[in-house]
Amino acid sequence: MEYLLLGFFTSLSLILAIGAQNIFVIEQGLKKQYVFIVCLICSISDLILIFLGIFLFQYFGNFFNPTIELILNILLLLFLLHFIYGKISIQKNKISFSKKKYKVSLQNIVLKTLAFTYLNPHVYSDTVFFLGNFSKNFLIIDKYYFGIGASTASFLFFFIIGYLSKFLSRYLLSDKIWKKINLFIISFMSLLSFYILMEILN
Repeated sequence: MEYLLLGFFTSLSLILAIGAQNIFVIEQGLKKQYVFIVCLICSISDLILIFLGIFLFQYFGNFFNPTIELILNILLLLFLLHFIYGKISIQKNKISFSKKKYKVSLQNIVLKTLAFTYLNPHVYSDTVFFLGNFSKNFLIIDKYYFGIGASTASFLFFFIIGYLSKFLSRYLLSDKIWKKINLFIISFMSLLSFYILMEILN
């Protein structure tokens, strides 16, 4: 259960970070255009990439030695520090959303959603590298729980911001709210950084 929750909150901290994909989902929710298909593509894509990362690190874990483990942990720590720095920088910027509605086809929306997902390098660094790397030393059953928790966070997040964007618009479009969310992300990721630093020192 603890790994399910760890996966959920770790994934949520990564996905809450406002980026091109999230802005696109929120905008589609505000426009009420193909919301279900957009949320479904984003959620299933996250699930696939999360378990891809977990299984890749599980498979290659057989070839890991203490030196490779140390290098991966250092890379993980550097990734987190860079991620935290990016969240601190965002605190100074204003987030903007477009509510202009244009007639678009389902095919166009599907291609756009796939592009915002699979052409976004942050998606791979967050799911495949970070979550896979972070879970590399878990027992196999705990990896499954971690992956299910992380995937559940994605499904909940995308469908909530997609379908409730109209009702939550006063919050989703508020800089103050996103800055408070960023503070939560910075705090949680700082705790994970400390945990990984202890792993490196040990």
